[in-house]
Amino acid sequence: MTTDTPTTGEEPGAFDLARDAAPGLPLTLVERWRASGRTAADARRLLGAHVTTGYSVVSDSAGLTRLSRSLGLLEVLALIDGPKRVLHAYGIGVGGRAMGVWAADNAQLFHPATTDAGTLLSALLRAQDEIGRTCGIRVGIGVHHGDYYDLDGGLYGAEADAVEHLVENHTEGGEIVVTEAVAERLPAGHGFVLRRKDGHGFVLRRKDGHGFVLRRKDGHGFVLRRKDAHDGQARLLGAVYRVLDGPRAGDAATDGGWYPIPYPAAFYEDLLRFDPRDAGSAAALAAKHLRERTVVLAERGEPGAAADVPEVALLTGLDLSAHMREIGLRLLPAEGAVEVKVAGPLAIYLFDDPGAAVPFALELRAALAEAGMTCRIGLDSGPVLSGRTPDGGRDVAGAPVNQASKMAQDLAAPGVVCLSEAVAAQAGLGGFTCVQHTVSGVDLTFYQG
Repeated sequence: MTTDTPTTGEEPGAFDLARDAAPGLPLTLVERWRASGRTAADARRLLGAHVTTGYSVVSDSAGLTRLSRSLGLLEVLALIDGPKRVLHAYGIGVGGRAMGVWAADNAQLFHPATTDAGTLLSALLRAQDEIGRTCGIRVGIGVHHGDYYDLDGGLYGAEADAVEHLVENHTEGGEIVVTEAVAERLPAGHGFVLRRKDGHGFVLRRKDGHGFVLRRKDGHGFVLRRKDAHDGQARLLGAVYRVLDGPRAGDAATDGGWYPIPYPAAFYEDLLRFDPRDAGSAAALAAKHLRERTVVLAERGEPGAAADVPEVALLTGLDLSAHMREIGLRLLPAEGAVEVKVAGPLAIYLFDDPGAAVPFALELRAALAEAGMTCRIGLDSGPVLSGRTPDGGRDVAGAPVNQASKMAQDLAAPGVVCLSEAVAAQAGLGGFTCVQHTVSGVDLTFYQG
């Protein structure tokens, strides 16, 4: 156990793992897929019952990497909590539903197709105003109207992935971006000012037949139309627009309770009372909730040949994740270790003893390879926050998660196991080589084999 607040900042890219708004694995659906003929018709039949149409609203923080270099874990968690609470209050206030678990710095809401696009954008503009006024960090927000698969509380499918990628990689703090499928649902005379993300300035003026005509300031007209939904990300989302201004919602926020927190309830109650300016409060909170653990983070590779049918690709990926989970649970020691979660291609485990974590990582790599899956694995030790979340799952946060992610996801070749210096100092080394890399101006030294 540690009784001190971590004094060093988090690693580059901290709190930014893939699929941060992550649901659990839909294991019942996976079992049905395994029992079927695994054809395209089977995939469409199984997924057809889970199709939902509406708005996916996704957010991602901006500038967190820079700030987290000088902040400890508890300060970062307090920092990213504010925008999530604001977005949840305004999103729920206009009929939204929180999706997945809002781990790290991400959030996701779903609004049904009956939601008025103008009402939704007005609420989001008001939320951004509130975040800018009351929070220490800004977020980018993206909105897309499309078709998704609602599986065990998470949105899946090509359009869901595309809007998440858009927000993660192409938004700025304080920005709201909408796809053309959202823009074309705004009524005439809506009052919102939209500008294409490529820099060209457009304002929506009136509806004209099959789409909205965009009147450029120089008078030229352009027509917005939906594009084919299965022909690359540009076709999935169409044109993307920044919402520069528009009417703000009144008091649209509501007390919808907690957003789907990735923490134990007892910790979150303490976090809401936490004052980052009070060193004594930070030390007490760390002593109460942080524990020294070794994190094992494994990322499986994608299949060598991608399926031509999107529905088949989705179910095949879920099947691989479920198989990865089964292998990990079979190899996990009966005591001193726990599976945290399997989300998409990622699996995370916690160990009390790094000496037991290293053999597990090597056995996991071998077992996955025998099952036809390559993987990259990172291990690091240090103080982490972990435990049961209110929905019954588990999650973990802390510098060791970020270090393990950096080594495995960003720096390791397929089939490689990476040990941080902390793990290497406590576990016997055999066949591991010391390597150094520089990421975002920070030198990382670790061992790989």
